[in-house]
Amino acid sequence: MTEEHRVTDPRELRALAHPLRMRLLDELMIGGPATATELAGVVGESPANCSWHLRQLARYGYVEETGEGRGRNRPWRIVVRSTVYGHSDDSPDAARIGDELSQLRLDRELATLRAWQAGRTAEPPEWQDAAFLGSGFAWLTVEELTEFSRTIVELMLRHADRVADPTRRPADARPVSIVSWAVPSRPAPPQP
Repeated sequence: MTEEHRVTDPRELRALAHPLRMRLLDELMIGGPATATELAGVVGESPANCSWHLRQLARYGYVEETGEGRGRNRPWRIVVRSTVYGHSDDSPDAARIGDELSQLRLDRELATLRAWQAGRTAEPPEWQDAAFLGSGFAWLTVEELTEFSRTIVELMLRHADRVADPTRRPADARPVSIVSWAVPSRPAPPQP
């Protein structure tokens, strides 16, 4: 099982809530280990800028050097863990920055969905049929919602080992964006 990392430090949340850092993390998840120079070519930034942002991500344990290479030829890799934030006991700063991070992530995921929908018919039929967008509704207790959440996270992390280690990816595997949420659809009723 992938390690769960609870984030409550506003500085760490701020480090994650940066569009370029999100892109760097995505590229390391999809492409595997890469140098700052290689990543710069993919994201359209300078190697020095990518290197600085990678060091910021490393400061909080989201990436690490592979231990190979020297100088500018040092590859970085993602550290796979389940990052959770947005708890009821967060400080006001952490809550605000966590909300900003969630909005950035949601915007990125919606862009991915829109891109899929725009090009879906050009995809192989088996990929068109395997992909899905679903929604549902249920009446749940807080305990049931907690269990539902845990089950979804477990499913999402089932193949997490393939993120950090590209050699574990089946030849016909593609990167797949997995998004879920389960939130109450109405405010809590006033308590008497």
